[in-house]
Amino acid sequence: MSKPLVNRRGFLRGAMAAPVPLIGTALAAGAYQPTQVGALRGSAKSVLIPTHELAGMLDERLDFPSNWDINVVHMRGYGAPVLTQEQLAEQLSKPVGAAPLREIAAGKKTVAITFGEMSRPTPTYEVVPWVLDQLTAAGIRDENILFIAAIANHRPMTQTEVATKLGMAVIRKYAWINHSCFYGCKEIGTTSRKTNVMVNQTFMDADLKITLSGIKVHFDAGYGGGAKMVLPGVSHIDTVEHNHNVVLRETKTSGPVKTFKNEMRLDIIEAARLAKVDFSVQLMYDHKLRPIQVRSGDIVESHNSIVRVAAKTYCTPAFKDADIVVANAYPKCSQASASQRWINLCTKDGGTGVLIVNHPWTVDPIHFLNNRTAARSGMSWYNQMANRASGGGRGGPGGPAPAQPVGGPGGPGAPGVRRREIGLIVYSQYMTRSFMNGFPASTQFASTWEEVVKMLQERHKGPSVRVAVYPYAGIQHEEIELDG
Repeated sequence: MSKPLVNRRGFLRGAMAAPVPLIGTALAAGAYQPTQVGALRGSAKSVLIPTHELAGMLDERLDFPSNWDINVVHMRGYGAPVLTQEQLAEQLSKPVGAAPLREIAAGKKTVAITFGEMSRPTPTYEVVPWVLDQLTAAGIRDENILFIAAIANHRPMTQTEVATKLGMAVIRKYAWINHSCFYGCKEIGTTSRKTNVMVNQTFMDADLKITLSGIKVHFDAGYGGGAKMVLPGVSHIDTVEHNHNVVLRETKTSGPVKTFKNEMRLDIIEAARLAKVDFSVQLMYDHKLRPIQVRSGDIVESHNSIVRVAAKTYCTPAFKDADIVVANAYPKCSQASASQRWINLCTKDGGTGVLIVNHPWTVDPIHFLNNRTAARSGMSWYNQMANRASGGGRGGPGGPAPAQPVGGPGGPGAPGVRRREIGLIVYSQYMTRSFMNGFPASTQFASTWEEVVKMLQERHKGPSVRVAVYPYAGIQHEEIELDG
């Protein structure tokens, strides 16, 4: 492996570990943003939260009134040791359910390596150098190695974004392309659940197929990563639609952390087996996107191995009946609705939820399958906005689900469960009208934290207000048992 790739990893580590000169700012975004945090009048309690995933990696200070009861709720694995480069290599060199990569690569000519797009915050650059080292040692030429952005039904990646995920030194030396869910896919078979599997034909044409993915909770497929790098990662939209809109709707076994008996995921696994993936890497990361565990080998067995660790790491207690719940959507701001789960779960009736979406991208409205499904209803953008104004739920296609009103333990609309009224405040330094339109019309918005505190003080009087802060809600999940 060439020296610049190793240096890239060291540089990133140094940059992320360096102190941030200003907190509560939008240094990553450029002009016309605040340059410092305004002081809260009187004494205050402060909490630091991470923000700007893969776009500056900043910390922000949240100030609260000093007489409020502030509770920062961390995941069980908070503070887990960060893997050194040597420890990463050691774990990767012990594959689960497969031969070592160097042996598998021997005699192969062309290689396709898939990696996740920007809505998946996986620090892929941490494992890329090791993978390329193994391929080089196996005698594979640089010009025959291709990276494929497994964007599924999301928008294509830009060169700058790919450099963020892989490292500039990597894309200077190795080619990359975006997958398209609309064309260039090859039919390779049908699953037992009648999903017609069509996969990127370039990926299928490679002599050696490798997937790189991260492990985080997924509220339908249990956890991300593993076989999802094939379906939906590099599959045709029709294949994804049957899995997401037919298989998922017919099953009662899907849900967060549900991995082993989840019929949706089992359908996904069948698709990955049809694609005959040769080698896979699964990476776990902490609240600062630093590697804490990694597995390699068979795309299913390596994933099964690491989710058993993830279930004990990312699980987080539910702080019941809080007056205020602050859910920081980092490091999944582009899909912030998942973080609203903590607001629905932990806020008492009449309480307030604060959803923080402090990232230049905010919520990404582009999801081709969701957009297609919405378009089939015949509704125009104007119809959708009228529906939002009348309290009909979602705003534009791909927008976040509403945080209020909600049901109790049985969920929204559960029989015999009184619906709770919860106020929702969305805080972002990158507030735009299109972003705001993705939330229910009753939502309040704030572009500074000072505005948020003022709104909260107007809603919550008295000497002691109970506040629960979920500082990286995008990867924290409830204390749920694995299903196998």
